[in-house]
Amino acid sequence: MCSGANAVLALLSYTVTPDLSASSLGIRNAETGNPSLNMTQFGGGFTLSRSFPLYLEGAIVGSRYDPTFIASDGQAQRVLPTRWTNAAATGGIGWDFPLNEKGDLVIRPIFDFSLGEVISDASAAQFLVNHKTGQNIDFIRDGSLSAYGLGGSLMLGWYPRQEPYEFDLELRFTDIYLQSFASSSAVRGSANAQSTNLYARWRAPTGLLALNRPLRYVLELSHSTYLGSQANILGFNQLTSLGVGIEIDTGAVTKLFSRLRIVGRYAFGKDITGASLGIALSF
Repeated sequence: MCSGANAVLALLSYTVTPDLSASSLGIRNAETGNPSLNMTQFGGGFTLSRSFPLYLEGAIVGSRYDPTFIASDGQAQRVLPTRWTNAAATGGIGWDFPLNEKGDLVIRPIFDFSLGEVISDASAAQFLVNHKTGQNIDFIRDGSLSAYGLGGSLMLGWYPRQEPYEFDLELRFTDIYLQSFASSSAVRGSANAQSTNLYARWRAPTGLLALNRPLRYVLELSHSTYLGSQANILGFNQLTSLGVGIEIDTGAVTKLFSRLRIVGRYAFGKDITGASLGIALSF
């Protein structure tokens, strides 16, 4: 089993875990200022109804990673262009079990499944490796790696409602096992995407109107701790995200969805920062 492939899958494990904290990351090389990792995540989840509390979630994630390999013939060294593009999709199916009479405190087991692909830009780099060093880097040579993931999550959710105020609080543990497939033996690997996440959101009226309905402000907090293969692979194992935005009641103009939320988020951790602008719909 290739340790390089394990490292690639460890990086991919960030993309298969539904995680607001890592939904938009930008890691920059301190010496050059060029981005070495960019990650963007689109996803969401919902419970169908209290009478039929089936929970469904999904996410599509893309990332661009720019590691640095050095080729040397013993005298001269050359930096190789070896950017990787990661894409992954994750789905989840769960069920809400109420823990109180109101039904606003639930425990939610979720079955998660993922599919990911990592593609290297390094065909030119492979020529340099062979020419300058007489060595092969397996992942560069084969150019891509496919992986699937199976696992689950356990979520504790609290959703008290006292109109016009709304509060959501979720504590989640996720464990997804990633395994490569349809690859040569040189690029086979595995990884565990394991993390905990605390998420909180507060929504309240601003006193203003938009589309003839009350305009609400939104405050968000998310904190993730990475426990699996991705822990410290990028130099950190915790991320925090703070968000602020607005929520527009669209019921007066459309029946397709009831609310539109626009939230700006700032994520940070050890030597890590990220920023995103999120758009969400409530049905």
